[in-house]
Amino acid sequence: MILTDTHTHIYSEAFEEDQNDMMQRAIDAGIKRFFVPAIDSAYTNTMYDIESKYPENVFLMMGLHPTHVKDNFKEELQHVEEELSKRQQTSSDKKFYAVGEIGVDLYWDKTFLKQQQEAFVYQIQLAKQYDLPIVIHCREAFEEIFEILEQEKDEKLYGIFHCFTGTYEDAIRAINLNMKLGIGGVVTFKNGKIDTFLNQIDLKHIVLETDSPYLAPVPYRGKRNESSYLINVLDKLENVYGMDRQTIATITTQNSKDIFGV
Repeated sequence: MILTDTHTHIYSEAFEEDQNDMMQRAIDAGIKRFFVPAIDSAYTNTMYDIESKYPENVFLMMGLHPTHVKDNFKEELQHVEEELSKRQQTSSDKKFYAVGEIGVDLYWDKTFLKQQQEAFVYQIQLAKQYDLPIVIHCREAFEEIFEILEQEKDEKLYGIFHCFTGTYEDAIRAINLNMKLGIGGVVTFKNGKIDTFLNQIDLKHIVLETDSPYLAPVPYRGKRNESSYLINVLDKLENVYGMDRQTIATITTQNSKDIFGV
């Protein structure tokens, strides 16, 4: 059984002490592919380092996380554009596989909403320029996200609605905008709610993720998350969909291949 963690911050400071052990636990559990989102320029070199350590397993994204959109966001966007240009326009086998994670976050701070929206649009357009999917971060900002996606909708817009926590109606709206739904630890939470309607969503629209080190699934909720815990998400989906683990792993991994092209 091969699984894909479509969203994991394996370069995080949370793994400084045991990064190699954490990766081996995941690989031993059948997680063979790790898609790694960017945050801002401060993390670029650490992302490249882990890609070098695990060249067969780690696939990078490039982007500016909405909570890191500050006064210097235009400089950060320039960094995103420069890194994309360097990698995507060379013959190197080291490429970016998505622009992410990008979007709008109104949970922590609404001060930079306008700048977040500007950065989101700019990065969507970069993704289209390089024929890449986008990976969306949305927290308390569904309407703001959907407004921009509707504005930017065309045949080049596609990607993943990372850490999907919306309603059934939000799910259908996202799917109609050519997005897969990233399902992680939240599906195991008693108050997560998405497990109440997820079986109405065809599995062809679902990819698996952990968002580690954040949002650990039950029974690890409140502790550090890691990619090996994707198995707990898989177990929950086995119950939700009434399908065997192998079928879910095969379908969701194929979905990730369709999105990321690898």
